[in-house]
Amino acid sequence: MKQTRGDEEATPDPVDTRLGARLAELRAEHGWSLGELAERSGVSRSTLSRAERAETSPTASLLNRLCHVYGRTMSQLLSEIEAEPAQLVRAAGQQVWRDTASGFLRRSVSPPHAGLRGELVEGRLTAGADIAYDRPPVPGLEQHIWVLEGALDVTAQDVEHHLDTGDCLRLRVWGPTRFRCADPDGVRYVLAVVLP
Repeated sequence: MKQTRGDEEATPDPVDTRLGARLAELRAEHGWSLGELAERSGVSRSTLSRAERAETSPTASLLNRLCHVYGRTMSQLLSEIEAEPAQLVRAAGQQVWRDTASGFLRRSVSPPHAGLRGELVEGRLTAGADIAYDRPPVPGLEQHIWVLEGALDVTAQDVEHHLDTGDCLRLRVWGPTRFRCADPDGVRYVLAVVLP
């Protein structure tokens, strides 16, 4: 996301800047060129380059593809751009990330820690939002999806599940998934993620 102030030129969002730098570091740690990463992720070189330079705010789908290539969850990746993780994160300090193009807001509820297997995420989708992931960031990832407000359609392993307020779906993710807001007022849900 770019921030503008009056007539000043757009400046990169600080989170996007840190995220871009971390993505460049990960690629360098693996010794991959942009071309090699593009082949592994299925994302164009130009899109990868723009994300690493914080010229664009990466989408949820793009981050999911990169997390898969690097073998980490989105929360792990996002925690790597923050300071040393705390045991307690107050509501005001929980990291919020927005994919405005798709109408997705993601709040990292539980304090991030690379050594732990579980995490809680609050998701919000605006009316009509539809997000498709071509693969999980980690194969066999366990997910519990609990709808707090609204309705959500989740497709996994070619099976569609309709969840209304209060419903909870538990699954292991091996292939593509899709989250669609099924409520005219949007949906708010909790996603509990457990690494295999």
